Parts: sequence; C-alpha cells; structure tokens
Amino acid sequence: MITHLPILQVIVPLMSAPICLLLNRAKLVWLFSLLASGLAFVISILLLQQVMISGVISYELGGWQAPWGIEYRIDKLNAFLLLIISGISTVVLVAAQTSIEKEIPKDKHTYFYVLYLLSLTGMLGIVATGDAFNVFVFLEISSLSAYALIAMGQKRQALWASYQYLIMGTIGATFILIAIGLMYQMTGTLNMQDLSHRLPEVAQTRTVFVSFAFLIVGVCLKLAMFPLHLWLPNAYAYAPSIVTAFFAATATKVAVYLLIRFTFSIFGFSFSFATIPLQTLFMALGLIGIFIASATAIYQNNVKHIFAYSSIAQIGYMIVGFSLSTAAGLTATLLHMFNHALMKGAIFLALAAVIYRIGNVELNNLRGLGRQMPLTMAAIVTGGLSLIGVPLTVGFVSKWYLLTALVEQGWWPVAVLILLGSMLAVIYVWRIVEVAYFKAPLDENIKVKEAPVSFLIPIWTLVIANIYFGIDTRLSVQVAQGAAQSLFGVSP
Repeated sequence: MITHLPILQVIVPLMSAPICLLLNRAKLVWLFSLLASGLAFVISILLLQQVMISGVISYELGGWQAPWGIEYRIDKLNAFLLLIISGISTVVLVAAQTSIEKEIPKDKHTYFYVLYLLSLTGMLGIVATGDAFNVFVFLEISSLSAYALIAMGQKRQALWASYQYLIMGTIGATFILIAIGLMYQMTGTLNMQDLSHRLPEVAQTRTVFVSFAFLIVGVCLKLAMFPLHLWLPNAYAYAPSIVTAFFAATATKVAVYLLIRFTFSIFGFSFSFATIPLQTLFMALGLIGIFIASATAIYQNNVKHIFAYSSIAQIGYMIVGFSLSTAAGLTATLLHMFNHALMKGAIFLALAAVIYRIGNVELNNLRGLGRQMPLTMAAIVTGGLSLIGVPLTVGFVSKWYLLTALVEQGWWPVAVLILLGSMLAVIYVWRIVEVAYFKAPLDENIKVKEAPVSFLIPIWTLVIANIYFGIDTRLSVQVAQGAAQSLFGVSP
C-alpha cells in the first residue's frame, strides 16, 4: 500500500466525488467528503515523511516506465504543497455543513461536495504529477469545478464573478497548453524530468523562448499576480464562504508552485534568470502589487474584499522572494505560501462564521461585534496581526526570512519597501479592529451569538497553528529550506 501513496493521493478524492452522488444525503455526503479529505491529508503526511527520509519518490502509472508512461514524482517541494492543500481542505470541510446550510439551497448540497472534491483532486493532481500534459488536465478539473463552486454564491454577482474567472482562467489555461505543446514539439517528451534534460539542447531556439513566455503569462494569470489579478477580488467576495476559505488558502499556492516548478526544475535556473531578465520584471511587479493591492484594500467597505486585495499583496511578497533566484529567497517564498495558507484559512473561516450570524461582512455591520462574537473576531485580529508580520505569528517568520534574503543580496532599498508595504496592512486591519471593538452595535436590542462550535473548532485550529508555527519554526523552515536547496542542487 505504501508504494502506491502517490496515486492514492489523487485517486481518493477523485473516486469519492461520484460516490457522493450515490449517497445523496447532505450530512452523509459531508461526513464522507470530510473522511476522503482527511485520508488525503494522512497520505500527504506519510509522503512528506517518506521524502524527507528517503528522497524523491517516482511512481510509474500502470507500470509504464517514464518517459513513455505517466510518472508521479514526489519531492520535498510538492510533498510540502500536498500537505498544505489537503490539510487546509480537511480543516475547512469541518465547518462546511454548517456554513452552506445558510448559503446554498439544500438540494444543491451534494453537488457542492462533488465539486469541492473534484477541485481538491485537481489541485493535488497538478502538484503530484510529473507529466506536463497531466498538469493541464488537472488544471482543467480544478478550474471547471472552481467556476461552478463560485457561481453557487448567494448573490447574483457570484455569476458575474464566476464568468470573469472563467474568461481569465480559460485564457491562462490556453496559454499553458500552447506552452506545453511547443515544448513537446521541440523535445518530443512530456515527462517533466525528461523535459529538463532535453530543453537545454534547444534552449536558444525561438520556439522555446515563445513557449516560456506563454507559460509565464498563463501561470501568472492563474496566480492572480499584479496586474493579472482582476478576477480574484470578486471571486473571493461572492463565492460561498467555505469556497472562499478553501481557495484563498490553496489555489494561488498551486499556481506559485507551477511557476517554481517550471522555472527551476524544467527550464532551469540559467535559462529562466540568466538568459531572460525575469528577476527585474518579477521584482518590480511583486513590489507594485504589494503597494497597489494594499492601498486598494484600505478603501474597501466589504471585509471579504479587504482580505481579497490583501491576498494579491501577499502574492507580491511570494513573487519578490521568487525573483531573488537564491535558495534563501525561495525558502522565504515557500514559507510564506505555508504561512499565508494558515492566515487566510483562519480569517476567511471566521468571516464565514460572521456571515452565518449576521448575513454579511460589510464593515459598518461589524460594529460592536468584538463583544458579541469575541472568539470569532479574535481569530480575525490574530490573522490580521500575522498578515502585518507581528512577532510570535507565522507572518513574522516568513517576512523575516524574506528580509534576510534581500539583505544578503544587498537589496536594502527593497527590504525597506517590504517593511513599508507591511505598514499598509496595519491600516486595513486597524479599520476592522476599530469598528468591531470601539464602536457601538447598530442596534443594541439585537443580540448576536458567538459562532457555533462547528466553526470555532476549525477556526481556532488554524489560529493556534498560526501562533505555534510562529514560535516553533523547526518543521516549516526545515521543509522549506530542504525544498529550496534541492531545487538549487544543494541537497538531494
């Protein structure tokens, strides 16, 4: 059984999706989905443990030897991502049934879980596979289910948000498919490991340059990097709350993974950063994204919109670390992917609890909520402090590693800009604190209860993880450093 873990990681949620249709009872389907996601989480823990001890795992599908057959190749980088995706999925699903009771009609609950599991399958497949065309296939599985999940939102704007994401996502996926096709034309292989060996022989051809350009634009559309981020704010704001919590913590991380995988493992460091001036371009876009998205977040009146723009700013931090093209910079990026998943998972789950109680998250309607829903609002504040980078939270750890990486390279001015960008987060987080704790409720006669336990357990699991991994950084730093160093050939 242990030798089949790479394929079980994907097969378990994939096979569970149609079984949900057969069960067709809301609570039963929820429990079954939670079990499937939990099993995927256990598998990802075992895979990470195995990779850390024994090195890269290669699994040949159907016994067909790579590069002729499809290979699932698990190393430290994708084992880390599998852990993040399956872990967040499981925690979010704990609150799913309570949340969707008020946001999605009961007759659509089964379809919700089917789509959720397919989306989870797509993300896990993108990360686990070692085949470039398989990446596209899983990307489509994940994207199509994501469009449908977003369209399930309560408001009519959810349909428009889904349509926007569909258009932008389809353009991104098409660009990625063209890039894969051009790579296949030049090398005759789709196996990522084989591509990394064959591409250097044809690296100076125009076709490979065009392929690289299509790939970068396509992936950046998917990860909502500034200025290709326009689909993200409405998708996060109008999707069902549970969907927002899941996507905000995982979807953009998968796209960042693709960016790292293709630039470092397939095209190679020298082609991506020496032949093409990728460093300057990404550094500039990352910094502009941090400032513009953070400034936009300050002026939003819907809290989901505030944290959606905050996510675009946080992607900027990941891109700045990536653009350094050093093991230290990449470590900072990987750490921030893990830490940002914990922060945004906690914040958007807490917002889901607020919507469950008061029906919306308009800033003015949060007046006095700090006293009425103390545990829920404390979770949002803790997540906000982590976004700012306050010590003893995970946000501090990844920003510390990013600043260290910048200083090592002599990028002092950029380090100062990173600190200034974090100060902008203070403003939009303070706006929420001020309204929730220092303003009286709109109507003193209306009593708002604290969130149900089914919300508080997953919310505070993530909040405690935010604090724990902000204090004890051994596991997260060890895995992130190991993954970054292996991409630079420093460690196996």
